[in-house]
Amino acid sequence: MDPWLWAAVFVLAVSFLSNVSPFVGSSYTLLSTLELTLLGPSLWGFILVVVVSAVGATCAKLGIYYGAFGLRRFLVRNKNVRLVGRYSSTPRFYLALFVAAVLPVFPFDDYFFIGAGASSASLGAMTAVTLGAKLLKSFAEIALEFTVLRNLATAIGGNQLVLTVALTAAFVVIGVVAYWVDWESIFERAKARRGRRATAKAL
Repeated sequence: MDPWLWAAVFVLAVSFLSNVSPFVGSSYTLLSTLELTLLGPSLWGFILVVVVSAVGATCAKLGIYYGAFGLRRFLVRNKNVRLVGRYSSTPRFYLALFVAAVLPVFPFDDYFFIGAGASSASLGAMTAVTLGAKLLKSFAEIALEFTVLRNLATAIGGNQLVLTVALTAAFVVIGVVAYWVDWESIFERAKARRGRRATAKAL
């Protein structure tokens, strides 16, 4: 098999599998960066890895959506899922989804697809927004990670593969911890503080 075709298949599989498992998708750009490093950096290789990783990540979110749709009677018990479901039909939802899908480390966009799936929200616009966000995310993160990991491995005399695996494991732990945080309570407290400030200004 052609090395670039193999790279595309590997990156697509890694991006899909890591993102289809909720809260571990933050590691896929690291593995995509590693594949680019092993093949040898080039403009064509960079574009290929960015586009394929973004497509794989977006397709995985569709899997999360349909999985949540099938398990909605169980998922609606989670406060964070209910919070997303309440706002899934508003314009702000899509802006927040874009930001969440771009943010590094924390896979907050999983909440959006779980909440939207559990509440049977529309999927078309979510897919378009997510693909755009993932293209931006992959472009920025892979470029940065390639530069940082190469320089770090050189500085400490370490192996880039070992560094990649260690960072991937750390991001998985962060994603799992983020799931158990009561984001609904945090959101409500922030909303209450804004309300109090608005009232104080009015007086």
